Parts: sequence; structure tokens; C-alpha cells
Amino acid sequence: MHERRFKRDKSRLRAPERVSLLEVDRVTRISLETFPAKNILDIGVGTAIFAEAFFAKGLSVAGIDANPEMVETSRELIPDGKFEIGLAEDIPFPNNTYDLVMMSHILHETDDRVKALQEARRVARMGVVILEWPYKENMPGPPLSHQLKPEEILNMSRQTGYTKIKHIPLDHMNLFLLSLDAASPE
Repeated sequence: MHERRFKRDKSRLRAPERVSLLEVDRVTRISLETFPAKNILDIGVGTAIFAEAFFAKGLSVAGIDANPEMVETSRELIPDGKFEIGLAEDIPFPNNTYDLVMMSHILHETDDRVKALQEARRVARMGVVILEWPYKENMPGPPLSHQLKPEEILNMSRQTGYTKIKHIPLDHMNLFLLSLDAASPE
């Protein structure tokens, strides 16, 4: 259990070469063009890279992480945010709390991916954004055995009840936009 979680030095998450691969500006722009959100929940917030980017664009931000050190780092970086210890499979917030839910490099780490997607859907009002590593050998990120194929993410998303799903291959990542009801990723 939990063998896929990031357990190394948290400073590696903010290494410039890693951050450049995340295409933070592009991901936040596409996300907000698709979902005109006012607030966001960052699941697996880590060192708050995406929470900071959305906060800089005027959104209220919240985040959860299983690692208390990550939660503390996020609180230090964004004192106006709401950060709590929590699991993707058991989000500690009521239904429909956040316009947008972000899952950056967390789905491959969860023990129950379908449950994590169900929970994200439960707390989201507009949609869910998933950012994952491409399924390729010799890439930065987790070992290939921990990575997810785009088809797996698409199938799990459909299984969880998302009907409007868009996959956008970025330069170094895979971006998925999962819409709820009236919001559309098209």
C-alpha cells in the first residue's frame, strides 16, 4: 500500500528542470479557458506549484496531500490558502465545494484510482483536470511500471461517470479535462 507515493526530497519537486516540464502556465491557461473557476482544490498539492499558479491568477486555492510536510510547505507558500492532510480517495470536503479540482501527478500514486476520480468528481462543480507523465521509457518522473497509459485514464474517467473528456498531449505531459454537466472541455 502506498508504494507509488513520492517519498524523496521535496525540493526535487521544485527543481527548475522538473518545473519546466510541467508547462505550468499552459496548463493553468487551458484549465481556466475550459473551466471559468473562482476556486480550486489541488489534490496531492505537493509543494504547491499549481496552487501558486492558480492563486496568482486570482483563484481561491485549497489543497490536500497525504504528506504532512507537503501540507506545511503549501501553507508557508500560500498563507491565504486552505491546506489539509488528506487522501485522494477520501477528500475531506463536502460535495460540490470547488469549481475545479486539479490532480497533477497524483493519479498514478493512488491506491484506488477509480475511487480517487469518484472523490474528485464529488467535490467538483465544473470539472477535473488531470496532469500525468507520458507513458514512455527513460522519461523523468516515476518508473514506467507506475505510469498510466492515456487509454487507462480515459477508461477510468468514463467508468467514473465523466462523459465529456478531452485528452491534450502537451510537450512533456498528458493533460486531461473532465467536465461535469454544463461545462464542456470541447
